[in-house]
Amino acid sequence: MGKRRKIIKVIKVKKRNIIGNESNNKKYFLYIVVALLLIIFIIDNSSAVIKRIYPLKYKEFVFKYSYEYGIDPYLVFAVIKAESSFNPNAKSRKNAIGLMQITERTALWGAETIGIEEFTQEDLYDPETNIRIGCWYIRQLMNEFSNRIDLVLAAYNGGSGNVNEWLKNVEYSKTGQELDVIPFRETAMFVKKVKNYYEVYLNLYGEK
Repeated sequence: MGKRRKIIKVIKVKKRNIIGNESNNKKYFLYIVVALLLIIFIIDNSSAVIKRIYPLKYKEFVFKYSYEYGIDPYLVFAVIKAESSFNPNAKSRKNAIGLMQITERTALWGAETIGIEEFTQEDLYDPETNIRIGCWYIRQLMNEFSNRIDLVLAAYNGGSGNVNEWLKNVEYSKTGQELDVIPFRETAMFVKKVKNYYEVYLNLYGEK
C-alpha cells in the first residue's frame, strides 16, 4: 500500500512538471513570436524612423537658398543638424547664433553683401535669414577652397584663415591642397560629423 502511494505521488509530480514545462514552452514561443513581429515592424518602418532623426525641417528655405547659391541642400541640412539640431534659438559660448550657428562678424559681412537692409544680430534667430546667410557663406567658402568639402567644412567651423595656414604647414598638409591632419579637435570632429550626416541625408532623400 505504501509503495502504491509513492508511485501515485511520483506520477502526480511528473504530471505537474509536464504541465509546467508546457506552460513555459508556450511563454517562450509567445516571446519569440512577439520578438519576430517587433523585428519585422522595425525593418518595415526603419526608413520612417531614421527620417524622424534626420528631418527636412525648414526645407522651403534650405532648398530656396541652396539652389540660389549653387550648393547641395542635403549638405545644408547636415550642417544645420550638426550645428543646432534644427533649433533656431541655439546660441553657442562663442555667440554663434541660430540654425547654422553664424557669428556676428560673418552675419554682418553676409547681410551687407547680399543686401539685407537694417540687419541686426537678432535677425539670426529668424530661420529664413539664418539659412540665407549660411548658404551664402558656404558658397564663399566653396569658391575659396575649390568646392573641396573637407576644407569648406573645416573653414566653416575653424575659420578660413586657419585652414589656409594649415595648408601651408607640412605637418598638417603634405600637398598643400588637402588637410592630412586638422589640429583643432573640435573642427576635426565637426568635419567628420557633418560628412556622416551628409551621407545619411543623401541615402535617405537623394536621387537613387
